[in-house]
Amino acid sequence: MGGGGSTRRVTFEADENENITVVKGVRLSDSVIDRMKEPSSPGGRQHRGAGAVNDEELKKRIAEELALERARRDSEAQKRRLFGKLLERERISSNEHLTRAILRERAATEEERQKSQRFARQLEEKERELKKHDAYYKEQLARLEERSAQFYKVTTEQYQKAADEVSARFK
Repeated sequence: MGGGGSTRRVTFEADENENITVVKGVRLSDSVIDRMKEPSSPGGRQHRGAGAVNDEELKKRIAEELALERARRDSEAQKRRLFGKLLERERISSNEHLTRAILRERAATEEERQKSQRFARQLEEKERELKKHDAYYKEQLARLEERSAQFYKVTTEQYQKAADEVSARFK
């Protein structure tokens, strides 16, 4: 992940003030340039005779710094990709959860609608049955009233007849 050696060659030159100039358009951070400017010997002295060693050491440090910077950028890019994947999975998961919840609600709503329709049909059936019973009982009541009226008439006639007979007997 960027920790391996780079196949890219970086050429650089030192100018007369021991400043580093990058030739092939490689960008270096200010901290890398500052570290490159630091003296490599512990006492802070640089010898002209050790310039070749310093150049090699400097090349090595630049390559290490570039490798570290590349590794850091690769690590950040990988973190962003992983975070993006995690966010995508979370979004997909929440969408699936939401979809399941919506489907459950639709199923429950449909079940309630069917139950209401079933109860409405049962209620209509009961009302029709009650109307039939009401008509039947009204008809029965009318028959009973008619019979009662006939019995009353017959009884009244018999009473009148008996009263007339008793009256005729005792006159």
